[in-house]
Amino acid sequence: MGQISRHSAVFFAGTLFSAAAGYLFKIYLARVLGADALGIYTLGMTIVGFFGLFNGLGLPQAAVRFVAAYSGTAQWQHLHAFLRRALAILGTANVVLAAALMMAGPFLARSLYHAPALVPYLPLFAVVLILGALTGFVGQVLAGYKDVALRTAITNFIGSPLNIVFGLVLLSLGLGLRGYLLAQIASGAIVLILLVVAAWRLTPKLARQAPHGAVPLEREVFWFSAALFGVSILEFVLAQADKILLGTFVDVRQVGIYSVAAALVAFVPVALQSVNQIFSPTIANLHARGEHTLLGRLFQTLTKWVFGMTLPLAFFMIVFSKPLMRLFGAAFEAGWLVLSLGTVGQLVNAGVGSVGYLLLMSGNQARLIRVQAIMALFMVAAAFGLVRPFGIAGVALAAALTNALSNFLYLRQVRAALQLSPYNRTYLRLLGPGVASLAVIAGFRWSVRPFHPEWLWMGVALLVSYAVFCGLSLLAGLDDDDRMIVEAIRSRMLGALGRAL
Repeated sequence: MGQISRHSAVFFAGTLFSAAAGYLFKIYLARVLGADALGIYTLGMTIVGFFGLFNGLGLPQAAVRFVAAYSGTAQWQHLHAFLRRALAILGTANVVLAAALMMAGPFLARSLYHAPALVPYLPLFAVVLILGALTGFVGQVLAGYKDVALRTAITNFIGSPLNIVFGLVLLSLGLGLRGYLLAQIASGAIVLILLVVAAWRLTPKLARQAPHGAVPLEREVFWFSAALFGVSILEFVLAQADKILLGTFVDVRQVGIYSVAAALVAFVPVALQSVNQIFSPTIANLHARGEHTLLGRLFQTLTKWVFGMTLPLAFFMIVFSKPLMRLFGAAFEAGWLVLSLGTVGQLVNAGVGSVGYLLLMSGNQARLIRVQAIMALFMVAAAFGLVRPFGIAGVALAAALTNALSNFLYLRQVRAALQLSPYNRTYLRLLGPGVASLAVIAGFRWSVRPFHPEWLWMGVALLVSYAVFCGLSLLAGLDDDDRMIVEAIRSRMLGALGRAL
């Protein structure tokens, strides 16, 4: 629990830092570029995402499992072979895919999206594709070494500020969307170099010195990567179908508004994402050792904490949806319903916990793929049926329903395969703090409407709601597992404070 809390806390802090700085920058970006340019950027990233389906071939996700397994069992030659051959495969595949993007991109931009203004930016998107694949793989190697904190320090505390600084400089020079893409490329290249250096230092000396070509990649690596490649295809459909359909049936301005709302929605499950970063290899470890009871206790306790820490944020996003979107400019207020619907879907996601990773890391990836295949079809059908009559709100409803139903089905599969459930009677203790948190947020929303600046009161409302929620939760009482988490967090915070002093 101490390891989970430490790395999750670092990832959570890094995500908060990136989000706070990133959203301030996104407000500036939205006001400088406007909805049309952001729409073009969003459509370009869907093309990158499509070709990105094939640039990883499941190897980045496989790195978490096999780097941890090989280093934990001192199989240095296998570790050397995996890292060396995986990088070679990724490098070759991404050069080929970047060329394919350059050739097919103009057709997609003109014929599918009806956005010829996207074509001049395709070379920059091709570079983003290559950097994203390599950065993703090396970052997962660090996760395999169970050093999520170091990866977070590089990607969030170094990479995010660099992207903002480069972006501000290039945008101030009048380079527009091209400047923003160049800023992404420059900061991404620096992050990649730092990640490679970190991975090299974490790789044991015996693995670095293993002879080239001593052992081939194991068949299990190929099968596991193939399964994850299938998962990535389905995840692309689930994540990008809404934007692709919007790009086909509505104008780029609406796509830009939707993309800003979707970026805010993506921040709602930050607590779950923080836990997943280190809980996923823990799942594989405990399942392999047969520690079923301990795995179940961790699942219940972590899910309750994730859901509790998400509630005030979700209430805030829904109640303040209009003023939040208005921060990006008057034109973006139209996306308030997209933000509200998406937040509801993410609240369900947080409420079921790490169900997807439980299936994946316990060897039940076939169940995961089956659910994703069904929901991918549902997502496309629902979004296609709702986009024309309701526009971005209809697509947001389809995405929220897909998110909620997917997590419900994942939970059913976890119960069937592992006989695990995240729920117990202690969840009732969240009812009072949750209602009080909602009341605080609603009170701020309607009592301080005339006061300015609006963003200041929104920040105060969020902080007070969390203070009320945490205070009442402590008064409601903690069980043994809750106290273990509190003690782990307290000891880490005191340790960090002691080192700072």
